[in-house]
Amino acid sequence: MSTTAAIVVPVYRNAGTLPELAARLERAVTCDWRLQLVVDCCPAGSADVATALARHDRRIAVSLLPANVGQHRAIVHGLAAEPGADAWVCLDADLQDPPEAVPLLLTALADGGGSGVFAGRRGAYESPGRRLTGTLHRRALAALTGSPSDAGAFFAMDRALRHAVMTGLLDRGAPSVVAAAACSGLPLASVPVPRAVRTVGESTWTTRARIGQSARTLWWAARQARA
Repeated sequence: MSTTAAIVVPVYRNAGTLPELAARLERAVTCDWRLQLVVDCCPAGSADVATALARHDRRIAVSLLPANVGQHRAIVHGLAAEPGADAWVCLDADLQDPPEAVPLLLTALADGGGSGVFAGRRGAYESPGRRLTGTLHRRALAALTGSPSDAGAFFAMDRALRHAVMTGLLDRGAPSVVAAAACSGLPLASVPVPRAVRTVGESTWTTRARIGQSARTLWWAARQARA
């Protein structure tokens, strides 16, 4: 039985990387796949590039959100838009998450890696300070939930985890898809995947935004652990 994978990508100021993202997925993914580009009310031309790609490839679909909802709710919108797949993968559009790792995650998932398989973060892809704070956050979340200590928002999931992630954000107030997955109670694993340095554009995550998101995530996860 063949697998159909839905690849969900939140898009915000990524006009410069979307064509390469689609081309690299085309070369790397050998199973049946669909690419769901969720344009998070971006004013910087991303919608035009995404819709042009969809016109030339029927495997590519575009969701244009009327208001900015943030990365994690954009991912949930994309998951909801692709109900018919056998597996789902979410990754960023900036090419720091290498599209070539998607088959690795899908294979690990199919081979019994759990309900979710994360692309464990490796490499010098950010400044030392950002890598350190990111590592500390992931280790704290792992200590609270038992999730992999290198888990980020690049991961593959089965139907059960997709449901848990959507429910976590929409009904339980989870601040991130990673937190929702970590608190799902489902078996999770990770495989090491080196990240790439961002070469196009800049991250919209400021230090203040990162700290705020981390605090909200850990507080939410701690409350789930006590419940």
